[in-house]
Amino acid sequence: MGGGGNMSAPKTQKKNHLQRVPSAKPPFTLADVKKAIPPHCFQRSLIRSFYYLIRDLIYVSILYYIATTYFHLLPYPLTYLAWPAYWIAQGCVCTGIWVIGHECGHHGFSDYQWVDDLVGHILHSALLTPYFAWKHSHRRHHANTGSLENDEVYIPRFKSKLRWYYKYLNNPVGRALVLAFTLTFAWPLYLIFNISGKKYERFACHYDPYSPIYTDRERLQIYISDAGIFAVTYALYRVALAKGLTWLVCIYGVPLLIVNGFIVLITLLHHTHASLPHYDSTEWDYLRGALATVDRDYGVLNKVFHNVTDTHVLHHIFSYISHYHAMEATKAIKPLLGEYYQYDDTSIFKAMWRDTKECIYVEKDEGSQGRGVYWYKHKL
Repeated sequence: MGGGGNMSAPKTQKKNHLQRVPSAKPPFTLADVKKAIPPHCFQRSLIRSFYYLIRDLIYVSILYYIATTYFHLLPYPLTYLAWPAYWIAQGCVCTGIWVIGHECGHHGFSDYQWVDDLVGHILHSALLTPYFAWKHSHRRHHANTGSLENDEVYIPRFKSKLRWYYKYLNNPVGRALVLAFTLTFAWPLYLIFNISGKKYERFACHYDPYSPIYTDRERLQIYISDAGIFAVTYALYRVALAKGLTWLVCIYGVPLLIVNGFIVLITLLHHTHASLPHYDSTEWDYLRGALATVDRDYGVLNKVFHNVTDTHVLHHIFSYISHYHAMEATKAIKPLLGEYYQYDDTSIFKAMWRDTKECIYVEKDEGSQGRGVYWYKHKL
């Protein structure tokens, strides 16, 4: 056999997902990024958007029909498998519906603002999310992503500001407890008490029209959000009276908990990564802040979640691009962004555990000469 037959092909070096992205001002502008995207990606189709929404609602109806029609006919042991399967499937599909509501909040559903707000208000209210309240606070998050002073949520702590109990949670058992608590309670606690949100001079709540989160022009819409939540809550109360609380919890309650968990998990992992910088006011600008996020791979759930998971960098640059154009637009800008684009295909369970371990607080690097760039650290 010739010598060439024993030669193996050179191995492609796999990228280190934790390698830091550049923090200096990029050599391209926002206008350059926009030019790299095909013009049709900025076009919104009312018909196409409704197609995805109706498709998801059909999936929800099919799962509901199967659960309510056939589960009680199953042999007793099989119900222990059928109900968890329903909860997970329904929770995933409803997360996709929540994502469509979120897209409405960014005016990415149609060319008509009133249509987007009406559809978003209905979808988010049905999942007990105050649409306009979330829309306005989330818009401020997009406008200030990566800013240690002005970002609206997932603002990392400085080491000097860590609570005393962090050193007792910095172990496998502690991290498991923190993750379980976060995925179960963080979303309602954020909406009610602004937990993990921007610190205001007084109490901030997404249900309070006079919360410091909102301006005077936005307060009427917070009342409308609250009215939607009250209407759905009352409808659920009537359903519980008619069908029983256990039925309501099984059909609606547990899938809603899964939706809430995914909302937190998706947003947490997009903004918590050892490779991403955070900036103070001396260094922050919109483009660098928008680039300080990471695309993740959720496997088949990428499509179920309408690609909010693996096109998040693009979403922070141009949040009004509809999800059905997001993959094409992401592929178009990746060559331009180069090292400024971060993608991590680590399995979500592994990434969740790793990043909650490695990303505890932020501080400047030694010898950074006063630059206002901060990185995640974990040594206490």
